Amino acid sequence: MKKIVMLIAMVLLSSSAFTQDKLYYVLEFMKVDDQDEAAYLETESFWEKIHEQRIKRGDLVEWDLWKLKSNDEEQSYQYLTINVYDNPAKMLGEWGDMNALAKKAFPKLSDEDINKKMNGTAKSRDLAVRYYVERIDKTDDNFDMPVGTIATLSMMKVDLTKFSEYEKAEKEVFKPMHQREIDNGQRSSWNLNRFISPVGSDTYASHITMNIYKDFNQFFSTSDDDPEYSVEEQKAIDDGIALRKMKYVHMAELIKKVR
Repeated sequence: MKKIVMLIAMVLLSSSAFTQDKLYYVLEFMKVDDQDEAAYLETESFWEKIHEQRIKRGDLVEWDLWKLKSNDEEQSYQYLTINVYDNPAKMLGEWGDMNALAKKAFPKLSDEDINKKMNGTAKSRDLAVRYYVERIDKTDDNFDMPVGTIATLSMMKVDLTKFSEYEKAEKEVFKPMHQREIDNGQRSSWNLNRFISPVGSDTYASHITMNIYKDFNQFFSTSDDDPEYSVEEQKAIDDGIALRKMKYVHMAELIKKVR
C-alpha cells in the first residue's frame, strides 16, 4: 500500500518540475442533447472570445473544441474542449475575474447580458468528465491542426507499478512506428499524455495517446510498405501492448480553435 501511495505522489510531483516545452491539458467531455446543440455551439462561441482574452493575458496557450464522432452508450459524450497550458500552476489555478475578461471580449454587452450568457452555459450542456493531463512525449512534426483535423484519443489503463515500463515502451517502441507513418504522409502528429488528476488504482484510465490526421483521407490511407518486424521487435511490440488495457478510443473532428 505504501508503494502505491508513493507512486501516486511521484506522478503528481513530476508534474511540478516542468520545462518550457512541456504542455498541460484540461480535457472536458460534454454531454449535449440533440435539441440543445445549437444553444451549446452558441455558448462555445461566446467562450471562444473569452479564451482569446486569456491567451492575450498569458494564462492560456491554446483552446480547442472537438466534435466526437463516436461515444459510448453510458457516458454519451458529444463534444470535447481542450484547454492547453504551459505550466501546471496555470492549469490548476483560478481564472480570475471572469466578468472583466468577458467585458474585454464583449465591450458592447451590458453586465446583465454577460451574466445571462454565463448562466446559460450550464443549461446548454452537462460537463460529464474533466481530466487534467500532461504531455510527456510527441513525434517530430510541425502540424498546426487546422479546423477539420481528425484525431483519435486512446484511453489507456496502466497499473501504477508499470507506469515507467509502459511509457518507455510508448517512447522507444511505438513512437518510432508513428514517426514513420508521419514521414510517409499517413499521419500528421502523435502525442502521449499522463493523467495528473484523477489518479489511482480505481480510475478509468491513466494515459491518453492522441493520433492526429489532417483529414479523413489521411486517416483511411494505407501503405504497401509495411515493415516486417524481427522476432525481437515483435516481442517488444507484444510486451508493450500487454502493459496497458485499451479502455476506449474516441474519434473527433476539430471544429473551433483559438491560438
